[in-house]
Amino acid sequence: MAVLAKCIIVFSLSAVLLSLLATGASAVGQPPPQSPVNFSIGVQGMVWCRTCRYSGYNADMDASPLQGAVVYLQCRHGPRRLKRVAGVTGLLGQGGYFIIQSSQMASFTSKECKVYVESSSSSVCSLADQPAAGKGLPLKFESFVKQGDGLQALYSVGNFMFRPSDPNKCY
Repeated sequence: MAVLAKCIIVFSLSAVLLSLLATGASAVGQPPPQSPVNFSIGVQGMVWCRTCRYSGYNADMDASPLQGAVVYLQCRHGPRRLKRVAGVTGLLGQGGYFIIQSSQMASFTSKECKVYVESSSSSVCSLADQPAAGKGLPLKFESFVKQGDGLQALYSVGNFMFRPSDPNKCY
């Protein structure tokens, strides 16, 4: 009889625990685990044309915002032969400002990523000045930003500078 009573008690406790877990409660009095956070990254920066005095000219920088150029974020991880590479492309908006947003790049560290400008959108201001052609700028952490049901790590890369091949073509 004692064995039957023990079995009934164990069965009853198991049923209670299962019903608690099914409702989302925890058996040890802790709240249920949080659902995973949607995480993404955002990278912002500016592209300028040095010595050309176009709309938005900044006298302190001796540069004008360059709009319409294509920028891309590229991240690399792993040894040379087994390198995992991912990229996301963005387009410069009005005023030379860009922001690239991606959730697929969240698995990389910021040290594994750089932003590049493929080419200038201006035939007059087409030579890469800073950084040199083909060189990217590293990411610098700015802040975390709440985005809908997730969180975004916002980075900045600073300024890309282009200059004219013929300085006499710009005023």
